Amino acid sequence: MLFVMFCIDRPGAEEKRKQALPGHIEYLATNPIKIVMSGPLVSDDGAKIIGSLYLLDAADRAEIERFQQADPLYNANIWEMVEVRAFNKRLG
Repeated sequence: MLFVMFCIDRPGAEEKRKQALPGHIEYLATNPIKIVMSGPLVSDDGAKIIGSLYLLDAADRAEIERFQQADPLYNANIWEMVEVRAFNKRLG
């Protein structure tokens, strides 16, 4: 099943994000969930990272929550808000 995970950074988290980023990248490369697509959310001018977006293929929401809670960005307390929603892909 597909899920979207939408994460917004806490104000002033830029430095903490930079410090946690190497561990986050390593985690994404070795995690047990299939990442269909992921990347940083940016400010409207593209100059600043303000969060993260994931499209994940997982068995259920509990698997998504385990994935989220093991992410170094989550453990560094970067995200102010995390929203997880089931997603139904439609073409056309």
